[in-house]
Amino acid sequence: MATAGLILAAGRGSRFGGRKMLALVDGRPMLQHVLNLAAAAELDPVVVVIGDDADEIESTMTWRGETRLRNEDPGRGLSSSVRLGLDALSDAARVLVLLGDQPYLTLENVSVITSAPHDASTPIVVPRYPDGRPGNPVLLEREAFAMAASLEGDRGMSQLFRDHPGLVRYVDVEGSNPDIDRAEDLANLSRA
Repeated sequence: MATAGLILAAGRGSRFGGRKMLALVDGRPMLQHVLNLAAAAELDPVVVVIGDDADEIESTMTWRGETRLRNEDPGRGLSSSVRLGLDALSDAARVLVLLGDQPYLTLENVSVITSAPHDASTPIVVPRYPDGRPGNPVLLEREAFAMAASLEGDRGMSQLFRDHPGLVRYVDVEGSNPDIDRAEDLANLSRA
């Protein structure tokens, strides 16, 4: 079953000090790693939601035909980008929701998540890392689109886990997928 991709990259990165998607990770902008991963995973179509740094992001990244949408008010939180992206992907059967600030996510983990068979009774597929904690990216089957579009604020998919635990299916993956919230997070990962 074909899987679409939704890359959330509109956050202001205030804890990072701004311009987070443009920060270099191994010589490339952080967001470029996630764009490359979406291409390698053959997600199709791919929608990228960008925000305040949109002009610079547009001119800096290597694009492969991804649809770029601008969240004109990213201060409304991650949920506003989710709604914008899912609206553009309303014809998709399933959508993998990726975060633009997770450049260390592996193709192997994406493959484990996207190979989960369709199950309308548990339409929210969540990776569980070796430490036992759920994480990202989250796979949404069509049956979960309306729930995801009703999210509020900046907490993202964790609201779905909390409010609809019976609709969540976990898949075990290896390694880790760290968020990069602050510049120190990136510096610490780069030294590891």
